[in-house]
Amino acid sequence: MNTRTPCAAPGYRAFSPATRVTPAERAAGEAAAMVAPIGLEELMALAELQTRVDRKYFVPAAIFHRMIAELAPGMQVLEIDGRRTFGYESIYFDTPGLDGYHSHIQRRRQRFKARTRTYTDSGQCMFEVKLEGARGETVKRRVPHPVEHSGELTGAALAHLRTALSDAYGWSRPLRLHPALATTYRRTTFVSRTGDVRLTCDVALSCLDAHHEVRDTGTHVLVESKSAGGGNAPDQILRRFGVRPVSVSKYCVGIAALHPELPSNPWHRTLRRYFGPLRVAA
Repeated sequence: MNTRTPCAAPGYRAFSPATRVTPAERAAGEAAAMVAPIGLEELMALAELQTRVDRKYFVPAAIFHRMIAELAPGMQVLEIDGRRTFGYESIYFDTPGLDGYHSHIQRRRQRFKARTRTYTDSGQCMFEVKLEGARGETVKRRVPHPVEHSGELTGAALAHLRTALSDAYGWSRPLRLHPALATTYRRTTFVSRTGDVRLTCDVALSCLDAHHEVRDTGTHVLVESKSAGGGNAPDQILRRFGVRPVSVSKYCVGIAALHPELPSNPWHRTLRRYFGPLRVAA
């Protein structure tokens, strides 16, 4: 069941949690039970893929179940304190004009996303900057962040952001950022026994701001395949099942859903197929 933690950003409202277990949640839980466990420290030592090639898929629940069943002998699933599925909350920061969103729409080569990520089961929080590498790979730089300030950028977070942007793009201009969007979801993480592939599998995705929320339909698992070079076994299995990669960003999809007045052509199909209607806070 989705027990969404209220967003920590000031002014963001807590929406009522979903009351039923969706097909995607059920498939994720059953798939996690098929695979041998691995602890967090062992997983991080095995597959610290901070620079990687990512492919994302919306996988129908039944196909997801079949994929993990096929991969199970060569995979392990993250387990902490007996749990194999974990709550995540991300708060994204952008300029008042949503320059970060527009840079993705326009596919600028020098673009970034800045967010805090809270692991709601443990209360740990990180500040992360995601950058576009020179060869199209994703580069993520992160530092610890106080969970009580997850809805704001501390001095340390701003310093980390400035350094990341200077190192990657040579930027030195000041940025005025504020909380623009929150996302919550439940994640199960699989890693290959050889450490060269990681799968993050998200269900119960909700995107919200101070006044609105949109949720996924609960019929698909959002799978992200992460590897040093791409073309791994999960990618090949999904291709065989006719599931193709999609270009999707939780931040961009969320902003497009909550701000229908903005240009959103790249995500029209994603919103129509995989997300429900816009909900208004009571």
